[in-house]
Amino acid sequence: MVIREGIGQSSTLFLCHLLLLVPLGATLRYVSMQVCCGPQCCTLFTQDAICTLNTLQTNASALEQVRRERGNPQLQLQAMKGFLERAGLTVEELDHLNIIHVTGTKGKGSTCAFTEHILRSYGFRTGFYSSPHLVQVRERIRINGQPIRKELFTKYFWQVYGRLDETKEAHGGTMPAYFRFLTILAFHVFLQEKVDLAVIEVGIGGAYDCTNIIRRPWVCGISSLGIDHTQILGDTIEKIAWQKGGIFKTGVPAFTVKQPTSPMAVLEERAKDIRCPLWVCPELEEYQVGCGPLHLGLAGQHQRSNASLALQLSHAWLQRRCLPGVPPAACFKPSPIMIKGLADTEWPGRTQMLRHGTVTYFLDGAHTTRSMQACIQWFKDTAAQHERNAAGPVARVLLFNATGERDSAAMLKLLVSCHFDFAVFCPNITEAIASCNADQQNFNVSVENMLTRCLDNERSWRLHNHMGDNPSTQLLIQDSLPLVLENKSDTLVFPCILSALQWITQGRDAVLAGPVKTVIPVKPSVTAKAAPIREAAAIHVLVTGSLHLVGGVLKHIDPSSNK
Repeated sequence: MVIREGIGQSSTLFLCHLLLLVPLGATLRYVSMQVCCGPQCCTLFTQDAICTLNTLQTNASALEQVRRERGNPQLQLQAMKGFLERAGLTVEELDHLNIIHVTGTKGKGSTCAFTEHILRSYGFRTGFYSSPHLVQVRERIRINGQPIRKELFTKYFWQVYGRLDETKEAHGGTMPAYFRFLTILAFHVFLQEKVDLAVIEVGIGGAYDCTNIIRRPWVCGISSLGIDHTQILGDTIEKIAWQKGGIFKTGVPAFTVKQPTSPMAVLEERAKDIRCPLWVCPELEEYQVGCGPLHLGLAGQHQRSNASLALQLSHAWLQRRCLPGVPPAACFKPSPIMIKGLADTEWPGRTQMLRHGTVTYFLDGAHTTRSMQACIQWFKDTAAQHERNAAGPVARVLLFNATGERDSAAMLKLLVSCHFDFAVFCPNITEAIASCNADQQNFNVSVENMLTRCLDNERSWRLHNHMGDNPSTQLLIQDSLPLVLENKSDTLVFPCILSALQWITQGRDAVLAGPVKTVIPVKPSVTAKAAPIREAAAIHVLVTGSLHLVGGVLKHIDPSSNK
């Protein structure tokens, strides 16, 4: 809808393309017109696009269609192809995107981030599609490492949405669901912006994921496998491996990290059936590096296998681009550009640390037991280093939420070993007060269900810590949401992320206490519980269990994430 094009010498006026639905004859058609407006219109039009996008979360026919297709997974790719064609794209056009396709249970996003940064460092124009977003939906579609600009997102959104909307009556009124639409939008953006390559992260699984409409990627990768999304992918790691191996393509080189024996056997069998050459990445220490150990921009021991996979993916892509016909090499000497690319990679919300005065946030969206184990090891090592240098006692606080079918009880059991002074639980609701931020609205889960899940998590924590299960009926927030209970121990449940953060930090984070933040009152008894936090020299907060929770926290504590 908006093309940001300065008019004359003024930096405050822009030409904007409006896509309007108007009657033409007997039908409604989208037509484009130009108007001149100020910079505020860009934000307004973007929010309008996102609100429209959010309607695809609750489109009844789309949800029913997804349920039917789960019983016949082949229908998913057939439906995706139909939506793609209705949007004016073809699968043949996707061949020109020079795609790197990556799946896995954990680490696939970090692998993509490493890979994209390496190839961007070579001077290539990169596209990067990932999910979920943390703060703004535009994060899912990146050009040269940056979320697509608001005006471009809005323009391309309405181009795609308009084509789909005006053809829906001829197709039973169907529109693609949220993730499908964003996938089509990403393809459209990358083609229009003429990227040199596109790094595409699979949503769920691989074989029947809508990104698997890609026919001819340049190289494929599979990160570490584990148990997740069992209702869709299967309840064993072997079934999950079969799904992940579905992204293999005949003659296209594929790489995977070292896997347990049984899922590795499945991947090898899938590669053989599809006639896809498959290599296992070496350990990061095995690369021929003359300047000492490789340094990574992402913290945590588990990132080393992701970095090795990224080296293989980028190396294979470069070979095809520059040296076609040369087979991949298991171990090679990374170039200085590769080494710097690994060291400079940033991927928010994954082993990320932010320090605000005496409050330090440790953010990691781990949401499986294996990824939680890696998160805990990172937190223990990093927090211990900071605590040794603290001027006095440090209060450790856990802020946790988990969603969907995830085994939150198992994750919480692992977290007990971190010896938190407080465990705080809240739903993935940024603020209890209505907000105009449409990016983080989720209409697929009710508030009541989210709060009930928080109470279940709080109960699990108490049982793991042998505190018993004897909740009182006091409300934490004065004159606020029901169902939010207080327990007579070191666990607390809040109705939103902001209220939880304000209690945890007790006014010691200036960003949360700023004039634009609504201070949510709590009961005096709850305020009194925070005495150990107020008296501590520093506060260490681990935020984990859900990338959506991490995103909600970043929205409040990192102003740059809202730009």
